[in-house]
Amino acid sequence: MSEFTYIRSTKQVILYDGVCKLCNAWVVFLLRKGVSKDIRFSAIQSDISKAILKSVGLPEENIRTIVLVKQDMYWLRAGAIFRVMAYLPWPWKILSVMRFLPRFVTDSVYKIVAFNRYRLFGRFDDIQIIKADFPQRFL
Repeated sequence: MSEFTYIRSTKQVILYDGVCKLCNAWVVFLLRKGVSKDIRFSAIQSDISKAILKSVGLPEENIRTIVLVKQDMYWLRAGAIFRVMAYLPWPWKILSVMRFLPRFVTDSVYKIVAFNRYRLFGRFDDIQIIKADFPQRFL
């Protein structure tokens, strides 16, 4: 069984912008706060991320958002962030209830931050290597 098949069948994977300083900081935050070990991470620019995007019917190129994939389902933008928050310990877990807010509201706020993230937080020249809490956490 390939690593891709294993991840798609039993785990969740967060696809994030590997050159975005804000996105990298969010991944580090999740790791430091103890997000579930069932969640894997992959920079959206990687080949494995492109294969995952394609497998759920999303375009492989020009994705500029956080994506949470679980088997054949996926969530984008704020929906992905709030679903992931459910996998953190208290008090962070409570933020997951925000996924029940109207999507046009949460995604509007997400899009404003996302549109300005490089200008506000900066970007790396290349995908950053984040120190994992256990082997195989990053694809």
